[in-house]
Amino acid sequence: MTETKDSNGNILNDGDSVQVIKDLKVKGTSVTLKRGTSIKNIRLTDDPEEIECNADKVKGLVLKTCFLKKS
Repeated sequence: MTETKDSNGNILNDGDSVQVIKDLKVKGTSVTLKRGTSIKNIRLTDDPEEIECNADKVKGLVLKTCFLKKS
């Protein structure tokens, strides 16, 4: 399986915490994840460029790893 890496090239694992590096609009909602938002307990997917997570206001998010950095 390919390693999942954040925007800086750090390897991500299940349960890691990450931060959003730019404001992201969440499709289907009026919520915007602000830059610097911390997300805990990520879950890796079969796609090395995507992770699953729960943010404060939104559950079941799938985020691209190019917008994240390991915290």
